[in-house]
Amino acid sequence: MDTHATITGLQPVAEGLVFPEGPRWHDGELWFSDMLGGVVMRVAQDGTVHKEFDIAAQPSGLGWLPDGRLLVVSMRDRRLLRVERGHIAVHADLSRLAPQQNNDMVVDQLGRAYVGNFGFDLPGRASPAPTCLVLVTPDGAARVVADGLLFPNGSVITPDGTTLIVGETFGARLTAFTIAADGSLHSRRTWADLPGKAPDGICLDAEGAVWVASPPTHEVVRVRQGGAITHRIETVSQAIACMLGGVDGRDLFLLEGYVSFDPEKARRYRSGRIDKVRVDVPHAGLP
Repeated sequence: MDTHATITGLQPVAEGLVFPEGPRWHDGELWFSDMLGGVVMRVAQDGTVHKEFDIAAQPSGLGWLPDGRLLVVSMRDRRLLRVERGHIAVHADLSRLAPQQNNDMVVDQLGRAYVGNFGFDLPGRASPAPTCLVLVTPDGAARVVADGLLFPNGSVITPDGTTLIVGETFGARLTAFTIAADGSLHSRRTWADLPGKAPDGICLDAEGAVWVASPPTHEVVRVRQGGAITHRIETVSQAIACMLGGVDGRDLFLLEGYVSFDPEKARRYRSGRIDKVRVDVPHAGLP
């Protein structure tokens, strides 16, 4: 049994969202996708929430190219989009590589995006099936760099740029790869088994531990390599994703909501929210 500390004292950041996903701390602000709301948003330094732009096919993971252009996963049409001076362009069409709708991603320091996908018809309640992880280079070229993953979801890259860790939601584990010079992945290994949990969004701290959001268990947990859980946070609703940020990197933002296959119902109830809590170890790596 894990021996862990329980963290309390959540502070509200934003409420009335539809289904917040893909949080990123960027230039002193929290960016995120309101996935079922079809919009990319940010929380400014004064705490106000701003709508940036619409993504009709549902936005998910966010990341930035080295020159500052924003990349956005567009889920249902299986595209990776690029924001150019306020205009949205197709960075890569992944429909020939991703068998089902796109999911979260992480973008490395060179602008290479690692994009996951569902792998099966989750809204149609099909049985889980393994799928791939797609690499998109800064020029928009795409190729499969890993397969056999059960719903690859939130991903992080270590500060030295050599290791990618991805949460397999239906595999109940975190899986690590070594990143080659050309962006290829090799030396696959289980980083941590998480029985009973369903890893969704994740983030990395400066001690090399991973914070993991687990929707069905209504919690965010801090996990060390090997699977030991050091801290647990119970969330108001289902824990969808998490991100370390703030001035010193020690604000842990918790994105919460209720997983729904009915976007209209989700938009009607707007139960999505973002809370934050202070933690001891700051952010590290990417995103």
